[in-house]
Amino acid sequence: MTCESCVKSVSDSLHALDGVNRVDADLEKQQVTVEGTAAPSSIVKAIEATGRDAILRGSGTTNGAAVCILETFHQRQGDGGGESELPPGAVQMSSWLDPRNVRGLARMVSVSPTATIVDLTIHGVQPGKYNATIREYGNLQYGASSTGPAWAGDNSTGQARGFLGTIDVGKDGKGSMFTDHPLQVWEIIGHAMVVTQQDANKTELDNNESTVLGVIARSAGMWDNDKAVCSCTGKTLWEERKDQVSKGMI
Repeated sequence: MTCESCVKSVSDSLHALDGVNRVDADLEKQQVTVEGTAAPSSIVKAIEATGRDAILRGSGTTNGAAVCILETFHQRQGDGGGESELPPGAVQMSSWLDPRNVRGLARMVSVSPTATIVDLTIHGVQPGKYNATIREYGNLQYGASSTGPAWAGDNSTGQARGFLGTIDVGKDGKGSMFTDHPLQVWEIIGHAMVVTQQDANKTELDNNESTVLGVIARSAGMWDNDKAVCSCTGKTLWEERKDQVSKGMI
């Protein structure tokens, strides 16, 4: 943003979203704070729709936010020296799908002692209906097949608590889900999240073109992390974001 006209453009785009209650834009700090119930992913898209870029600087409170980067563990036969090196469940995939490419991102924020918001987006996958679940283990050694059954949690009702819901993926290969679920972030850190067209009740899932997964990790809360340079790469956050976009993360 370079002027007040930029601020108005961004603010108007955000106010057009359902669930946005307040927008505060600081031209000097290049920061926009949004309050409301809109999905974080939709907020970033609304800013991008004005021709600008945006980095989400946390959501929710300290120790109440998590993130999961969703990748495909499906591999071509012969990658890495031969078919014998493929993990169980891996079969030949279409040439347009590269192994371990990022296919989506899930953000989780605890909003009360009994509820967590899940904002999940996926792309570059086959059209159809997908099941999103938290699995019992965070073991990705063999992709989906080593994550175990759906996370049981305190299933006093007899239902596994790891079932998050379904996602409809359109012909463009994109889909999203924004929902609340009766769990707390601290309960699921280190577990795997799997999004797949397979029956989520299966004890052992397969690695295929319609399955993406990752490990749930703790995330910074709102404005908890104000660094301008990534300590891992030495790049600015904007440079790092461009790299991640090119990898398909965003």
